[in-house]
Amino acid sequence: MKKKFVNLVKHPWFLVSTILIVSIVSSFFIPWNINVLSSHPHSVQSYDEAVQRIDTLDEGRASLMNPGCLTQFMTHGQKVQKVIVFVHGYTNCPIEFVGLGKEFYDLGYNVLIVPMPHHGLIDRTNTEQGQLSADELATYGDKIVDIAQGLGDQVTVMGISCGGVVTAWAAQNRKDVDTAVVISPAFGYMAIPTLLTAPVMNAVITLPDVFVWWDAEAKERDGNYYTYPKYSKHALAQIMRLGFSVQVDADQTPPSAGRIFVITNANDDSVNNELTVKVAESWRQQGAKLVTYEFPMDLALPHDLIDANKPHANTELVYQKLIDLVTH
Repeated sequence: MKKKFVNLVKHPWFLVSTILIVSIVSSFFIPWNINVLSSHPHSVQSYDEAVQRIDTLDEGRASLMNPGCLTQFMTHGQKVQKVIVFVHGYTNCPIEFVGLGKEFYDLGYNVLIVPMPHHGLIDRTNTEQGQLSADELATYGDKIVDIAQGLGDQVTVMGISCGGVVTAWAAQNRKDVDTAVVISPAFGYMAIPTLLTAPVMNAVITLPDVFVWWDAEAKERDGNYYTYPKYSKHALAQIMRLGFSVQVDADQTPPSAGRIFVITNANDDSVNNELTVKVAESWRQQGAKLVTYEFPMDLALPHDLIDANKPHANTELVYQKLIDLVTH
């Protein structure tokens, strides 16, 4: 038997097929098509130009959207010292950050919350969300930072989950971001072992899309009137794709943002905190001005610790902590 196996190995076709199989399997562990996700800044030059761009953000889509999910702009009527841009989570919309936005507005900030592509639609069970791509999210990230330049001298970007990935991408790529606050970013998901994150992402993007209820029993009754009760596996994979772009760049080059806060939640059962810690450590090694903070397990906070309408949210505590971090 041993002799037959040795003879088999000597056949050229065996070696070629083995190398081919190993190459194909190995390729799945390398995130695909992330090098194309580059930043293309086109910053506004004045407050008036920023307002003009804001006025066009919902153009052509307003009739399809939940009114509360349209762009939220809280302005002091002119460019001020500080502006903060909030980036909501996947299947949520700007309402998520309105409460925290008002608190920053009262502190003198101009505040901007722009719906992500394919979000905030009146049809909560839509399948359009499956069109969400990493490319769109990168373009969206550039757009909100571009506008922010006309609203304040110092630009802060804060985002959670998918919005946390967009914020991390901006922190890595945009030198005109003074402060980035990355909250519970979806670089990966708890349901996927860290080692398998890339191959699962690649496979999901390749296969036909599948929509899944967040709550299989409640179905369309789940969530609030402005959130989507189901998610697209393609969309989740595209969020990871943008996240891999950040991870690869963070290993090689310093982030562009002036300072970065990375916030995790020890009770988070949705995203992979291990990958978040890895990105933060890469940034630290690259010399970033970085602060990390983790909300402790005993607070029992949900993954979405920003939305005041989320069950078990403790937004009074969370908001105050975030304000203290950013303003001190």
